[in-house]
Amino acid sequence: MDVIVVGAGVVGLGIAWRAAQRGLAVRLVDPAPGSGATWTAAGMLAPATELHYGEEPLLRLGLESARCYPSFVAELESATGRRVGYRRDGTVVVAWDAADLAGLRDLSAFGQSLGLATELVTGRELRRLEPALASGLPGGLVAGDDCQVDNRLLQEALLAAAELAGARIRRERAVSVSGHEVVLAGGDVLTADAVVLAAGAWSALLSVAVPVRPVKGQTLRLRMPGEVPLRHVVRGSIKGSPVYVLPRTDGQVVIGASSEEAGFDLRPRAGAIYEMLRDAQALVPVLGEAVFDEVSTSVRPGSPDNAPLIGSTGVDGLIVATGHYRNGILLAPVTADGVAELLASGTLPRLLAPFTPSRFEGAHA
Repeated sequence: MDVIVVGAGVVGLGIAWRAAQRGLAVRLVDPAPGSGATWTAAGMLAPATELHYGEEPLLRLGLESARCYPSFVAELESATGRRVGYRRDGTVVVAWDAADLAGLRDLSAFGQSLGLATELVTGRELRRLEPALASGLPGGLVAGDDCQVDNRLLQEALLAAAELAGARIRRERAVSVSGHEVVLAGGDVLTADAVVLAAGAWSALLSVAVPVRPVKGQTLRLRMPGEVPLRHVVRGSIKGSPVYVLPRTDGQVVIGASSEEAGFDLRPRAGAIYEMLRDAQALVPVLGEAVFDEVSTSVRPGSPDNAPLIGSTGVDGLIVATGHYRNGILLAPVTADGVAELLASGTLPRLLAPFTPSRFEGAHA
């Protein structure tokens, strides 16, 4: 089978790599691989601390993808000789006040009912885990199985792996997609037995069969003058405003992330940057000594229920893999394996059945 994958973020690259490994002839189409939401993401692999009520199928998908990550990374690093910064340090979710702590207790009980391994800790225990945290915090929640990966290194490794496996890349913008054709900005038309649309939030601009919307997100990257004073990813909500602080081994700290329904406006917003810096420093005061490295902005692909769209569409030959919203990095392995299986055998794995585009066909029409 000849396959065109439109979009070279981690989802599209993962699909291209896995499909090429199965002997399929794969072409990737993207003007700037890895420049969208993959570039702006932080790289948290956090199914436990991203849990929301009513999202049990998404939780199961996230847990399975997290379980696959060690072997996925080992294979990728072996194939390319590149490291991707995979770390299993866990996440500390900080309660800002008594109301936050009560909410974490409820979330912990809900998570444990679903089999998640989380632990409630007191304020004193919190400071022992992370001495750099602000004083006076009442307690928090520890998710020891949460991990992280350097999303930018992951994208580079996946691109190298896809090309080593035989995938060819066309660095040009697609302007429309159908089941067997991709029209490029320069006028060329590429044809294939199947087209996989994995262009994130831009997927809806290429095909009317994809009901996703852009959700603007901004992340900040700081650099500490010495060693990063955190051992875990730290998350919290300051007076209702969520923030996370993610430490890297190279001295960088990633802070995020804003979430705005602002269309495709990619301009950094001063208020969002200020609020993230303010809230991150409220949790970890020593961040006031950090040097500002970068602000990056992109748009996440949000579906109507903020769960991914993976599988065949009502358009012959068109498969989608988008709508991952805040979980694109986490769900890359399970999405890549599932879509490669669909391409090779015509069967989508059972775990992905709740996420097919057909669940929106009536409403979208």
